[in-house]
Amino acid sequence: MNPPIRILIHGASGRMGQALSRLSAERDDIQLVAAVSRSKPAQRVVDGVPQFSVAELHGVPAFDVAIDFSLPAGFDAILGLCLERGAALVSGTTGLGPEQRAAIDRASARIPVLWAANFSLGVAVLCELVERAARTLPGWDCDIVESHHVHKKDAPSGTALVLGACAEEGGATPRHAAIRAGDIVGEHLVQFTGLGERVELVHRATNRDVFARGALHAAARLAGRDPGSYGLRDLL
Repeated sequence: MNPPIRILIHGASGRMGQALSRLSAERDDIQLVAAVSRSKPAQRVVDGVPQFSVAELHGVPAFDVAIDFSLPAGFDAILGLCLERGAALVSGTTGLGPEQRAAIDRASARIPVLWAANFSLGVAVLCELVERAARTLPGWDCDIVESHHVHKKDAPSGTALVLGACAEEGGATPRHAAIRAGDIVGEHLVQFTGLGERVELVHRATNRDVFARGALHAAARLAGRDPGSYGLRDLL
């Protein structure tokens, strides 16, 4: 049996970071070796996992993959550490600037890197279906309707834009609509409409654990790969 893949979580105190910490304990192929948060940890070890602040980032133990769900202000440091250590990076941090995007491209020449707006494995499959439908149904109208909770500020969502890009790859010209209501975790409908018929492709997330599980899946598959820029679809 291969040794477990050593994981570092960057942004461990956030909602996604907490889910990653909890769900990583369910997997035998992953070992969580460090959890990094913005603030100084109240406890140095929690459930056997060493805790670090961002200021102590360079003191973390050896790791194979960093999973980053933090803020743009903290992204450069974790990318730099992965380059320094020769470790892979899986990131879902949103709001990155053009220079940070360019830094990801440069880093991919030295380490395996995956950035995604959505880590749901179902959404990754949906992207493939959308691209195939767009290519197979030329000239049909393409509409993407996404629904999220009332606190989500960006519209269209990052996932909707990714789905739109998949539709464009297939030759469609997508139109977007956004709904903000209640506590909806995330729903995405991609609709292709022709004369007298309609095809609907839908993904619904009922809890946020699906995103954490997808990120752990990506980390396990990314470790040990050749340098490059990967997408979640590459790791299914």
